[in-house]
Amino acid sequence: MFELVEKVQRRFTKRLRGLCNLSYCDRLTKLGLCTLELSRLHLDLLYCYKIVFGLVNINFDDFFALSTNTNTRGHKYKLYKPRCTASIRQKFFVDRVINVWNALPSTTNLASLNVFRNSIEKIDLSSFSRL
Repeated sequence: MFELVEKVQRRFTKRLRGLCNLSYCDRLTKLGLCTLELSRLHLDLLYCYKIVFGLVNINFDDFFALSTNTNTRGHKYKLYKPRCTASIRQKFFVDRVINVWNALPSTTNLASLNVFRNSIEKIDLSSFSRL
């Protein structure tokens, strides 16, 4: 489903004057845009931040559990990822965001939502993208 929406953006940017001969990544760079998948990833991380730090009226324990392993690299708010046997579950928000959240570098500033938003925009999350 998500690939279909990305395909619309891909087609639309190709029809803009002077951009038809550029690759999709080059067109997005020239327009100052990012892929829709990367935008969704950023929004997932922002919503995860809101849940972890209690900025939304959602019970943290209903979605996540903090990891008990504190000897890992990165930030101290690592989330535990339970084993998932159903392939459909991998598309759920909780299973989709945990790997990305846990992979955030220790330099990620978690001081406030706006600071966090600015810091994740500077992180290369292309390894989590399928494009």
